[in-house]
Amino acid sequence: MQRLLIVLLAAVDAIVAAAIGLVVLLAPLTLVWAISFGTAANWGALWPTAVTLWQFGHGVPLAISLPDALVRAVGIAPSAATFALSVPPLLLLAFTAVFAARSGRRAALAGSWIAGVASGAVVFAVVSALAALTGRFSVIATPLPLAILFPPLVFLCGALAGAIPTAWSEGDGGVVDRVQDALDRWPDWAHVPGDVVRGASAALAGVIGAAGLAVAIAALARGGQVVALFESLRADALGVAVVGLAQLAYLPTLLVWGLAWIAGPGFAIGTGTAVSPAGTILGVVPGVPMLGLVPDNASPWFLIVVLVPVAAGAFAGWLIRSRQVSAGLEPGILPRIAVVLGIAILSAAAGALLAALSAGSLGPGRLAHAGPAPGAVALALGLEVLVGAGILMLSPRRHGVLEDAATGDERL
Repeated sequence: MQRLLIVLLAAVDAIVAAAIGLVVLLAPLTLVWAISFGTAANWGALWPTAVTLWQFGHGVPLAISLPDALVRAVGIAPSAATFALSVPPLLLLAFTAVFAARSGRRAALAGSWIAGVASGAVVFAVVSALAALTGRFSVIATPLPLAILFPPLVFLCGALAGAIPTAWSEGDGGVVDRVQDALDRWPDWAHVPGDVVRGASAALAGVIGAAGLAVAIAALARGGQVVALFESLRADALGVAVVGLAQLAYLPTLLVWGLAWIAGPGFAIGTGTAVSPAGTILGVVPGVPMLGLVPDNASPWFLIVVLVPVAAGAFAGWLIRSRQVSAGLEPGILPRIAVVLGIAILSAAAGALLAALSAGSLGPGRLAHAGPAPGAVALALGLEVLVGAGILMLSPRRHGVLEDAATGDERL
């Protein structure tokens, strides 16, 4: 495929990804505006609101300053009238990253992933800059540099995540092939990068899947608390729909909190609070229905969940070691140690990134600190995956007679 066509297709992908994200916000907001305000609606505020929420969904922190009239009418303390909101709903970010990964993979299969990724990121940056410059909001402010930078950075990371593994497995006739040719000079080490990425992906998939299962179990066990919090809002049908959609957008954030809980460090919902398998210390929790899933006490049995990342690491080690044996490869101890360390480091880095994206401020006062601590999550997850992967990757394999399908040789 011609490079120009690849560049154009990647640019179209970027425009479509940004447009879908904005339209997904504009459509329900337009309905809310029409029902709530009718003919007196200030339609000029609709676009800035959608843009601000779109930026927030890509990790841009919000600085909220409530008007004095609203503060007096509601009876809010003046000290709580200005606060930051920086725990984003990660659903939009996940959508952009997945869409960008598909675009990067298609560019890699077409044979020019660098041009495709660069084109998509630049076009997404242009759309982000236009949205940031035309969607400024007086009540809710976003730092302009971050509002312009964060959305295209998400797209760029997603596109690279889709393009580089595809180019590594399919070849690109360029820089990736040159790296592979250099590694082929050391046969024992040639498969280390690919094994590290595969192993870390398997370990993270296992831990995230376990986090999803934990959230589902919490929903079954504490569904009554969630319903009670919904009823306490005394919202009409429109309000319930808005709250429900907002909580749906926060579901990936909740999954990351579940990952931090499974890893051991847990998360906070306010200064001086902690929710972890070792214990739960909570003060006054905001009356958000989704937070009704948070356990208000701990059990000694909860500590068993820290074995889940160890099991995920063991699964990753088994997967890589089985793949090596089935391919007729038996690398030495040093390459296997490198694979184990690489899986642990990459898993820890991914855990730290997810924790950083899902941590921040939920409101004024003590709510300024919420979410997991990235350093603690990285350390715990990395060590747990290291133990599990090390057991399966470094333990001696005792075979009977192994028939090599490719050569017909018998090896002890």
